[in-house]
Amino acid sequence: MKNLFLSAAIVLGGLTSFASTSPITNPIVKVVSVADDYVEIKLEELPAPITEALKKAYPDAVITKAYKNEKSEYKLDVTVGDKVGNLYANADGTWIKK
Repeated sequence: MKNLFLSAAIVLGGLTSFASTSPITNPIVKVVSVADDYVEIKLEELPAPITEALKKAYPDAVITKAYKNEKSEYKLDVTVGDKVGNLYANADGTWIKK
């Protein structure tokens, strides 16, 4: 009778150890992409308040490219001397931090 209980305990113990060590074969990967929805525009299409604000804030800056998104926010590719960077502004010339 002791052998029956002992063998049942060993079998049940062995089954639980196999059930707990199953490998994960399909890990879930979440991909998040941030789309830059700016569309390139001609420099002539840039609103005057933005160019005036740029001249006031950065007198030596030169706009190389300009972009606009659906919210009427503008992205400017700017060079100042040997430095190149991006500035963001609203149509009224207010700078946006991004």
